[in-house]
Amino acid sequence: MGPVVSASTEVAQPRGITSRPNLVSVGTIIWLSSELMFFAALFAMYFTIRSVDKGMGQAWPKAHLDLFLASINTTVLLLSSVTCQMGVFAVERHQIRRAGNILQFWRWGLREWYVLSFLMGLYFVCGQGYEYLDLIRKQHVTIASSNYGSVFFLTTGFHGLHVTGGLVAFLFLLGRTFAAKRFTLEQQTSAIVVSYYWHFVDVVWIGLFTTIYLIH
Repeated sequence: MGPVVSASTEVAQPRGITSRPNLVSVGTIIWLSSELMFFAALFAMYFTIRSVDKGMGQAWPKAHLDLFLASINTTVLLLSSVTCQMGVFAVERHQIRRAGNILQFWRWGLREWYVLSFLMGLYFVCGQGYEYLDLIRKQHVTIASSNYGSVFFLTTGFHGLHVTGGLVAFLFLLGRTFAAKRFTLEQQTSAIVVSYYWHFVDVVWIGLFTTIYLIH
């Protein structure tokens, strides 16, 4: 008769591989959180100056904003977030380039979706620049002309710089897809990180558009 094994004896089980979060993605999310605090400070500045000016009986806003143009720019920017996400879906299935005709958008890869996102973001920046020229030349609203001019150009200007940074990231990522001879995990991670950033600037613009153009 063999030895009696106690019921309390524990049998060691092999451990599986622990799945760890991607450090680049985590670092990007933490950095975007700090950027969110930065824009929160800009929003606080806007509402504080707006409250002081209105409390002193001054008109607000002190410019005629082109709501129609801003609405078009906003729509284009928000749609670019959709096309950016489509690029993420493509890279997740390891599709870098299109699998069919250029008109068959449902067979596009990362490159096609991100090029379209870049062009839509560029349209937004150009539209914002056009509005700046109109305010400066026709309405004489500048960053130094009034409190309103200061907060308008600071809030929208810093956002425009972030959008421009996103455009540079698109170009850098697209360049890497052409330079690399094969698909790599780094390309997938980079594409996802860029999409995080692009969605962030879109969400921030929704708040800015609502605050500056709709609420006044």
